[in-house]
Amino acid sequence: MVVGIELTLTSIVQGVALYFLIENARNVLSIQQSVFWPYVAVGLLVILIFWSRSIVHTLTLIRWPLEFGHNFFYIVCALGESLLFTRLSNPRAWFAIGALYAAIVWLLFIYDLRLIRAREQDSAGESSNRLYALVTRDQRLNIGVLVPGLFVLNLACAICIRAWPEFFTVRNGHVWLAAVQLIVFAIYLAYVLYFFRTLVPLIARARQEWHHDRP
Repeated sequence: MVVGIELTLTSIVQGVALYFLIENARNVLSIQQSVFWPYVAVGLLVILIFWSRSIVHTLTLIRWPLEFGHNFFYIVCALGESLLFTRLSNPRAWFAIGALYAAIVWLLFIYDLRLIRAREQDSAGESSNRLYALVTRDQRLNIGVLVPGLFVLNLACAICIRAWPEFFTVRNGHVWLAAVQLIVFAIYLAYVLYFFRTLVPLIARARQEWHHDRP
């Protein structure tokens, strides 16, 4: 039941974010607005990354009881994504809101350490221990390196646009910043997919241990 609630919430909030992306992408999908096309691609990657990470968390961490704080963070993240997608044609605001969104995701990763500790305490066997060791390592990698890196990237881009508007705004130099962001997000999505593939066999065995451990 709890997993069903989690998957439903994830689908709804990312569906809302996708609606805002589609609605605002219509305004820039023309030859005259082609400099903003990379932002549409980045927006799609943002949704794919958040959805895939949510699925990983659901399959590895979500059990009874329902964790309201974790789900509230999902809703706040959807708000951040929606606001971000309304700025597809405003690079300075795009990167500023992107930094804010990264900060929210950063807090979500920190908050979810509580879920990992709870799952470690009710671990039912060797496969579960190995699974949560990998999940913990990934969580700390995101908290200490990956998500802070995304925050710094967005913040640095926003500062560059503000400091040198002649190049980045008037002469559309912001396209290079968007290209860097696109590459970084694509690499991060590839990492998430690779990480999930390493977890698949452990998830199956760990769930068998959970079922056997039930009274």
